[in-house]
Amino acid sequence: MFLDNRQVAMDSVLEALADSLDYFQDNLDRLRPALRNALKPHYEERGTAMRELQGLVREHLDMLPRDADVERDDYLWLWSRIKSFVGNDSAVLLGELLEQERVLMQALGTAFTHPLPDALEPTLERCWKNCRALIREINSLQQRQR
Repeated sequence: MFLDNRQVAMDSVLEALADSLDYFQDNLDRLRPALRNALKPHYEERGTAMRELQGLVREHLDMLPRDADVERDDYLWLWSRIKSFVGNDSAVLLGELLEQERVLMQALGTAFTHPLPDALEPTLERCWKNCRALIREINSLQQRQR
């Protein structure tokens, strides 16, 4: 089955959401408790929005849920660990989390350029706001670490 442009855009959003959540979960033990506590509510909200969005795209775009890209996830984890040997582990991880947000913002921006069913709009906008809030939080945490 070939996907149309709307479906491809939504597939990218779902993949970016899943990658972001998986990366955070995989690296929880690397975060200091204060950082983990500051970021966790954002990712919990993201998980809820992602599950809602998966149901909506199944219903309105006839798409199946998307899992995270395991090979990409493994590569990012390994690269992050290597960079941690020469730098502050928390600082490296915050930078990697910020990169995940850049990818998600790009996917969301692309999705917003396509005519999507109205039912998807509120959840997509919630994802956008969550992403912006998380970027602000990560930037704030980075400033405090300097």
